[in-house]
Amino acid sequence: MSIFKNIHTAERATEQAVSDNPVFMRQLFAYEQAAKEINGTVLEIGSGEGYGIKLLAPHSSRYIAIDKFKPVNTDNFKSVEFIQMEVPWLNGLEDQFFDVVICFQLIEHIQDDKTLLKEIYRVLKPGGKLLLTTPNKTMSLTRNPYHMREYTTEEFRKLISFYFQPDKIYFGGVYGDEQIMQYQEKNKASIAKWKKWDIFNLEENLPGKWFQVPYDILNRMNRNKLKGQHDELVSKISTANYYLKEMDGTQLDFYCRAVK
Repeated sequence: MSIFKNIHTAERATEQAVSDNPVFMRQLFAYEQAAKEINGTVLEIGSGEGYGIKLLAPHSSRYIAIDKFKPVNTDNFKSVEFIQMEVPWLNGLEDQFFDVVICFQLIEHIQDDKTLLKEIYRVLKPGGKLLLTTPNKTMSLTRNPYHMREYTTEEFRKLISFYFQPDKIYFGGVYGDEQIMQYQEKNKASIAKWKKWDIFNLEENLPGKWFQVPYDILNRMNRNKLKGQHDELVSKISTANYYLKEMDGTQLDFYCRAVK
């Protein structure tokens, strides 16, 4: 059982659904990278179902997780402190307290992204680091109505550099190998078939809240269709198919390390 409430939307990939495997492994890859470089007191903002905690908590002396949804089962994670709250404000957390702040696939959901970064900077110790991932708008195949915005490479660089000194920032990206890009192309082609029926361009014009249910239904149907047609490709993708290097504009996700 997941330790946090599972939100069954196509927006959140889950390890239980094989059709989600490429997306889930892409997200898990970032946690594997973070596990190599964390220590001390760690704060994770937007812990979701908690699959990242399994990888990160053993490397910390204290682990605090924040999410807006209440945990379902924390029996196997008794050393993890959970705070139920909505961000951007990190109310009740001390200044200069954390060695590491993890913020994976969250900032795109936050209306006031600048306040979130300001708060993260506040709670980090001098020399502490932020590890942050978010999708690259240029590589997104469709609009995600759960996202307040996505960033281009230059927008993302400008945003992070406003709060952290540029010489203390690593602007990395999550990339996929040939197998991942093959999946991306098949996904793109499949989505294009759905889009041709959107003669009124509802994807772009509907308010986000109204588009969430159609997005969930169509995205889930599309992932299941891809699995049915390309089962071996979808099911065999693992974190080993992703890699990290400096961003060049073609990264699937940004992977940023910023030191205070």
